[in-house]
Amino acid sequence: MTEQTRVPDADLDPYEESNRGLGWLLTIGGAIGLLSAAILLIDKIEFIEHPDKALSCDLNAFVSCGGVINTDQASAFGFPNPLIGVAGFAVVVTIGVLLVARVQLPDFFWLGLQAGVLFGIGFVTWLQSQSIYEIGKLCPWCMVVWAVTIPIFIWVTARNLRWFAPRNAVTTFVSDWTLLINVLWYVAVIAAIWFKFGSNLWA
Repeated sequence: MTEQTRVPDADLDPYEESNRGLGWLLTIGGAIGLLSAAILLIDKIEFIEHPDKALSCDLNAFVSCGGVINTDQASAFGFPNPLIGVAGFAVVVTIGVLLVARVQLPDFFWLGLQAGVLFGIGFVTWLQSQSIYEIGKLCPWCMVVWAVTIPIFIWVTARNLRWFAPRNAVTTFVSDWTLLINVLWYVAVIAAIWFKFGSNLWA
């Protein structure tokens, strides 16, 4: 998209302070996600080498990394899902650092990031449903990945809607109520977990 086709609004300068704030979100959230994915990958290797050994995050019958990472869903594309997380979050951290440093990013970079976070949130949402309703177990490190993917998707999408999309009710709502959307999303996930597992989480 060229400069001539953008919505003219000085507040939408992609190198303003709000974009730097997004950079910090991507850097910190991406780093947390990267660490969690790396731990999951190490746990997967540990599980393959010692299938009878309990993992450090196997807390009970319902909260268990080992009970999740050995399922078919944990290798949705034929290889361990954490490999996707390690690669994806490494990219997120890199972009975040560039934004914090006020490096100018071309439009295709933002569109590529949007495609990536869209895939990420779609994949995470599927994994959430599988973990809660099909597998019936929760992996603590997986939930950390869920927790950072949600705001990364919401804030990147809000930024790109403001920058690339025309002003309308949807873009205005997402832009004005980004934090509320994030909170409600968390509440929905927590509610789904609670209604499925309830007090069993601490049993």
